[in-house]
Amino acid sequence: MTVPRVALGSLDTLWFQVAGTVCNLACTHCFISCSPTNRTHDMMSLEEVASHLEDATRLGVKEYYFTGGEPFLNPEMEAILEATLAVGPASVLTNGLLLDPARCQRLAALAAASEYSLDLRVSLDGYTAEGHDAIRGEGTFDRALEGIRHLHAAGLEPVITVTEVYDDNGSVAGKERFFSLMRELDIEHPRLKMMPVFQIGAEAERRGAYESWQRLRDEDAPADGWDHLQCSTCRMVTDQGVWVCPILVNEPSGKMGDRLADTLGDFPLAHPACWTCHVYGVTCRT
Repeated sequence: MTVPRVALGSLDTLWFQVAGTVCNLACTHCFISCSPTNRTHDMMSLEEVASHLEDATRLGVKEYYFTGGEPFLNPEMEAILEATLAVGPASVLTNGLLLDPARCQRLAALAAASEYSLDLRVSLDGYTAEGHDAIRGEGTFDRALEGIRHLHAAGLEPVITVTEVYDDNGSVAGKERFFSLMRELDIEHPRLKMMPVFQIGAEAERRGAYESWQRLRDEDAPADGWDHLQCSTCRMVTDQGVWVCPILVNEPSGKMGDRLADTLGDFPLAHPACWTCHVYGVTCRT
């Protein structure tokens, strides 16, 4: 079987695994198995991020995303955001548990001081405590909602990110339940982002890994090629180098180089997670 390859059309989006794989939770569906003890990738320092931001600016990157692990475990996270907002818009993916009122007020001040936007994406896996806590741990639903309230009170309207870990999450009725939940929190214009699950990491242990047929082939290419895949416009930086995308950071084959300039070539779509991106039209962007 010939493995198709995707070209980097333009480097529009740069991701940072800013907290590495260190998290205050150990979610049962986490595709990179983050936890309080997982240090496969470690925290990135402000100095490391700033160096990559310089490269990114020269290469024309348009927007920046921060994930982990839990980004706000990084003690330099707010300084990192300040540096990033000096050069472009930033989004942070968080579980919401560390969004206390004081932090949210500081984040709002950073946003107000920048000509670029700051988005906070808070993860919910269910629209009830029972569903959400079964994935993320007891009490995490209420704590995440409290973080959302604090963001709202500070004038920052979060994006709610929902995985399709339950079959009805992505249905019309399921989406409406999430919208209703946000309206109950007085969020007038709720934003919802749905994401499929990837059958790797903790999720592979929970519900099973990919089947052998879940691989991309040359004949699967759409008429206009592979430009719909996020790896045609993004790269992911960790403390150990640059990976092709946010999904494959635990896969040695996903590493493309040490600096952004090393990673501008094409990439083989050999991993089964690439099949998910193609079939479900996945983009991790807001």
